[in-house]
Amino acid sequence: MRTSDRGWQLTRLTGIRTIMNDIASVDLTAGAADAWINLSPGNPSHIEEAVRMWRELTAEALDDGFVGASTRYGPSRGTGALVQAVAGYFADAYGWDIGPGNVVVGPGSQLLAFAATTLYTGQGAGGFRRLALPRLPDYAGYQGLAQDHGGVVGVDAILEPKGERDFEYRVDLAAVGRLEDVGMFLLSNPANPTGGCVTGFELGELAATAARHDAVLVVDNAYGRPFPNIAPVPYPPLWHPHVLNLFTFSKAGLPGERIAFAVGPEHLVEPIVGFLANTALHAPQLMQHAAARALATRRIDELVTTAIMPHYRAKRLVIDKLLAEAMPGGLAWRRHAGTSGMFSWLAVDEDWFDDLALYEALKERGVFIVPGRHFFLPSDNPRRTRCFRLSLSAGESDLGEGVGRMAAALRELGSHQPFVQRGDHGGRAVGGVQLQEHGADKTLDSVRGDVQ
Repeated sequence: MRTSDRGWQLTRLTGIRTIMNDIASVDLTAGAADAWINLSPGNPSHIEEAVRMWRELTAEALDDGFVGASTRYGPSRGTGALVQAVAGYFADAYGWDIGPGNVVVGPGSQLLAFAATTLYTGQGAGGFRRLALPRLPDYAGYQGLAQDHGGVVGVDAILEPKGERDFEYRVDLAAVGRLEDVGMFLLSNPANPTGGCVTGFELGELAATAARHDAVLVVDNAYGRPFPNIAPVPYPPLWHPHVLNLFTFSKAGLPGERIAFAVGPEHLVEPIVGFLANTALHAPQLMQHAAARALATRRIDELVTTAIMPHYRAKRLVIDKLLAEAMPGGLAWRRHAGTSGMFSWLAVDEDWFDDLALYEALKERGVFIVPGRHFFLPSDNPRRTRCFRLSLSAGESDLGEGVGRMAAALRELGSHQPFVQRGDHGGRAVGGVQLQEHGADKTLDSVRGDVQ
């Protein structure tokens, strides 16, 4: 049976789904599974303190509210306990004058983003309006939210080198300002895949641009403040008449339960309540009770400060030292700057380098990564095929082995190319800045020692 155009758009095979199919198709029998290292997933790390907290809060929710939560339907906005807890938490944390009308709970922040996209883009009385991704690379799942062909437009960020080995992305505000027919802007902040956040000025300019378009700016705070705070953001979430903020408990240790919420002006929140009533009805209720307890008791803040933030800072130290130790000498590569995060985002500025070629070479070596092109929209920008993402959720031994296999694949891919030797000032540059190779002699054991 044929699907509609919208059906095709919503079910088409995307790059990330291709990788998921690859992972599912490999031989993961007991013997073969040990040989595979998966550095592709977006799952958060297994942090014992997070597991303990959620287990305890779930047990309390079971004891106190199982019948009311799990054996009856509930309000589409979310349980009263969680909606009130969210409003109180953000009023205390940021001084926001909000109430239940400013909050809606949904089954995952991606579903909430889909709801907003459906509400504010597509054909309407004022013509066709598109979803704009104002700072690419960004979360690949956003590209599948629009239901209409040609419904997504994006702007590649400006690469800004920092020091000898790092870089950051800056929003091309001029290019964003030239976009037309936009109904919604959407970005993750901090970003998946880079871990970088927009500056406070850039965020304010994006909100102002949304206002000029009479559009909504949706900011997905899945990795940022107030929780899980995996990658540091130097300013609080933005309250603005045209801004809808999304938050989730997934990266705070609860990804399987799909509990997220949106906070914003009532005129932006209320339509999403209606969308949920007509589609999902409401998010799972038992875990809403557990999440409400985490907020009301502020245990979520303690978890972030004492466990989640230190864990990912340590992971970043590990991966940075492993890369410095293993990457081929003379290779023109950079990493996105940062002190923490769930991912390491790498760029290679060599004419021979291609992200899919590296992906295939690493598959042959039993390693999965995510090619960088999936976080961009199709274009002739060569930078989109010269980067890739590593997940830091794996254990340290798998990270070390995976980086070693990656370095070997890079050496082989470039084995017939004129690599620049250490100290050669004629080397390639990323973003017009000369690269200087700086090696490291420390082993993984010493890296572990530094982290501890």
